Amino acid sequence: MSATSEANERPDYDPELQAIADYVLNYQVVSDEALETARYCLMDTLGCGLLALRFPECTKHLGPIVEGTVVPFGSRVPGTSLRLDPVKAAWDIGCTIRWLDYNDTWLAAEWGHPSDNLGAILAVTDHLSQQRVAQGDASLSMRDVLNAMIMAHEIQGVLALENSFNRVGLDHVVLVKVASTAVTAKLLGANREQLLSALSHAWVDGQSLRTYRHAPNAGSRKSWAAGDATSRGVRLADIALRGEMGIPSALSAPQWGFYDVLFSHANKDLSLKPEADRRLRFQREFGSYVMENILFKISFPAEFHAQTACEAAVTLHPQVKDRLADIDKIVLTTHDSAIRIISKTGALANPADRDHCLQYMTAVPLIFGALTAEHYEDSFHAAHPLIDELRNKMVVEENAEYSADYHDPEKRSIANAVQVFFSDGSATDKIVVEYPVGHRRRREEGMPLLVEKFERSLATRFPTSRCQKIAELCSHQTTLEAMPVHKFMDMWMI
Repeated sequence: MSATSEANERPDYDPELQAIADYVLNYQVVSDEALETARYCLMDTLGCGLLALRFPECTKHLGPIVEGTVVPFGSRVPGTSLRLDPVKAAWDIGCTIRWLDYNDTWLAAEWGHPSDNLGAILAVTDHLSQQRVAQGDASLSMRDVLNAMIMAHEIQGVLALENSFNRVGLDHVVLVKVASTAVTAKLLGANREQLLSALSHAWVDGQSLRTYRHAPNAGSRKSWAAGDATSRGVRLADIALRGEMGIPSALSAPQWGFYDVLFSHANKDLSLKPEADRRLRFQREFGSYVMENILFKISFPAEFHAQTACEAAVTLHPQVKDRLADIDKIVLTTHDSAIRIISKTGALANPADRDHCLQYMTAVPLIFGALTAEHYEDSFHAAHPLIDELRNKMVVEENAEYSADYHDPEKRSIANAVQVFFSDGSATDKIVVEYPVGHRRRREEGMPLLVEKFERSLATRFPTSRCQKIAELCSHQTTLEAMPVHKFMDMWMI
């Protein structure tokens, strides 16, 4: 009998890790469109965070782990008076950003919200800027923040294009963790070896299950999961900067790597060889594509696959508002991803359950002509039983063309249609909306509305003079880019 042993030849880092590291270390942002869109994204993301501060279920999570902790050069949490260590600040900023499901979205084989990474980016750059100025060095600028946002969007978004983590039950926040780790490691001054080490730890770190996003377990963890992931990215970057060794084949190690343990059935293209079936696929090189094509949630704080359904329902509201009792059937025509993620029947247990229910998000604007965060609250739901009555009259159907256009890289539509049928045999027109107002194809229409959304958000937290000062700064690209990060963050404190 012969003994067996594992080969112990230390491999080179997985090429996928090297591609991310080299992009972050070497890429120079040259796209004016990406930089302008990043400015709008910064505005919108921080505005979403301010809106979330109205909800105690969000604010209960904020602040230091140990009350009274004082952090030298502490990172600020916009809209509050908190000064925290960068790891907890990233958690808090990320939590507020994501709480209302109102920040930007990326839809492909995987879904997600790349602006979640702003939690890590702002926490690290604010701390570093204060520290550098105290030492007599130059601050980081808001251009550094925009550059990091573009790169974080690109890493998360390109990895999402053809790699479906949800197919194996993993949550998309794995990509937030990876992107935040990469960009914050660079901001902290990582060399290539340190950056590769940080990335390897992000992949072997253990990943969140999507359990909390789906019936029957949908709940509020989905509102802070991204904050947790972006915070973990900061922590892993810090660990690597302290000299922690990396794990070179974190992805590809037989039996023990990410691919074999967690990802072996994600890519089910039967034309692929079995070994290729277990690897990440890249549709395009890293650049600035994702930021240029990002989807903004402008009109509704709602899961993005329902945005066009909500828009169609608002259009139909004047035709149905006086005939709600006569509705016999409501047909929702949609795409496959919406059916898999947010089509639900039965009781809805909490606000997080409701803002991920296609039928609920359509019923509310049909009845009221609007959909706001308050419409998901328990008290509102309990006061309006008609919402569930309409949900029970809804039929959800897939349109194969909608599904195909959703995945088409030249279209990336998110189509929905709504038609209401009445008991007397009459019906409304079928209202089809292919592209939401936050889509790149509707930028000219959408950006003025996004600015209005931003200004309304500012007004929920700051006096008029401060609102005007922030809005004026954020309206000028070059002025904003030149501003030191710590001075920008000063403007957002209570």
